[in-house]
Amino acid sequence: MLARVRSGALMGIDAVVVECEVDMALGLPYFNVVGLPDGAVRESKVRVISALKNTGFELPQKRITVNLAPADIRKEGAAFELPIALGVLAAARLMEEEPLGHYLFGGELSLDGWIKPVKGVLPLAVAAKKGGFQGVMVPTANAAEAALVDGIQVFPVNHLRDAVEHLTGVRILSPYVRSGSATAAAKGPPPLDMADVRGQPEIKMALELAAAGGHNVLMCGPPGSGKTMLARRLPGILPAMTFSEALEVTKIYSVLGLLGDDQALMRERPFRSPHHTISDAGLVGGGPMARPGELSMAHHGVLFLDELPEFRKNVMEVLRQPLEEGLIHLARASQNVTYPSQVMLVAAMNPCPCGYFNVPGRACQCLEHRIFEYHARVSGPMLDRIDITLQTRPVEYRHIAQRENVEPPSSYYRERVEAARERQRARFRDEPGVHCNAQMPPRLIREHCALGSAAMGKLERAVVQHGLSARAHDRILKLALTRADLEGHARIKDADLAIAIDCRIMDRRGWLHANTHGAKPDYFTRLAHPNGHSDHPEEP
Repeated sequence: MLARVRSGALMGIDAVVVECEVDMALGLPYFNVVGLPDGAVRESKVRVISALKNTGFELPQKRITVNLAPADIRKEGAAFELPIALGVLAAARLMEEEPLGHYLFGGELSLDGWIKPVKGVLPLAVAAKKGGFQGVMVPTANAAEAALVDGIQVFPVNHLRDAVEHLTGVRILSPYVRSGSATAAAKGPPPLDMADVRGQPEIKMALELAAAGGHNVLMCGPPGSGKTMLARRLPGILPAMTFSEALEVTKIYSVLGLLGDDQALMRERPFRSPHHTISDAGLVGGGPMARPGELSMAHHGVLFLDELPEFRKNVMEVLRQPLEEGLIHLARASQNVTYPSQVMLVAAMNPCPCGYFNVPGRACQCLEHRIFEYHARVSGPMLDRIDITLQTRPVEYRHIAQRENVEPPSSYYRERVEAARERQRARFRDEPGVHCNAQMPPRLIREHCALGSAAMGKLERAVVQHGLSARAHDRILKLALTRADLEGHARIKDADLAIAIDCRIMDRRGWLHANTHGAKPDYFTRLAHPNGHSDHPEEP
């Protein structure tokens, strides 16, 4: 006797429909699971048999074979236990097989038949909709997550008997109805506010510029100058995620089993800050099961790398392609998966190993070659992919001692950022996959980043004088367009381009050599002087 039940196996952040074929034949009692199962799936036979017996079902003493097809996809996790149990009951003719064909099933069984939550329910619901199934039957704890997908029915079950009674018509379950609280933002600590950061107006303006266009940032400055404090407040000035963006982020956290008990949908943009001892697999994803890494967990949010030169070189270099493409391709012997990685990279570093190189009032204890070696840990190709590189200065005492807080709050910056993003959405409404200026391909750069003759001459002198690459040239144009969007300019003005050029401090030819020989620190002069004037002698 043969019965078929459908479930799903995770491939990246998507689910592939898996057919659980259960055959019950004459022979010595034996339970075998085939179809490339992992250890957890192989162990499921013990839990399935115990759950069925403790729920009151008497199984015939026969040979049971479970095949999970397609057999060339690795099956992992405990989500197959509910469909296997239902397939065993159908193969034993203790229930009809026909109702099983309308749903995808997923759930882990306890030994007494209670159903526990599992990972990856949201991809399972998406697969059910794409496959034309009526709905899904999942643990009650996962029902709100599955209900995010419109057009299918979600039946929450607490116990194996609940599922059997619904499928046999003894007691019909009511479909889960999505409420507003299921998609509301989870309650947590109050958001961090930019008003908490004293001083550093030019750095705040730089982060506002980065948030407005989705640009990458590197802050270089002494300890205590506010780099980490500013980075942690960056998500608070980013625009709210759209529902489709929130769904993409939720799928990643669903696959990893990191969704909170009281929240089915990720509403806040993620902020990830891995320690510098992280491995390359931990950062971009990988391992035996090709799991998502910190980069994918920061999708549509901020990835903050503090103490950037302390990261191992191979870890930093694996970021190059994902930052450029917004995708991570992981190839393993058993599977190839792709994870999204559209992130804002925000990095911070000290100017030297001791932290006080070129800091007024502090004596640097580092030898010159040590300073050059420290900066060399961040390679040129990595710097080339960062749109804004800037120096932070120590906070002046008058700002620290100020009793009244006169700093603009995050809401001020967020309003300006949202207005700039709205202009970009209108600009790219017919361009799928492009949502902000930082994602523009060369074709759109040529179309939207037109310059006057004077501005073109300024950009040419900057590229030649500072030895900037073609990638840096394009990123300067993207950043200039973002500045124009922030200020409401219809086209790029000379001041917008000048600020974009000044944003590339650390990859200028000779910048570090000049600073080690007593030159004036190259601070973010354009943002400190919004009218466009600068007293910097190296201005192109």
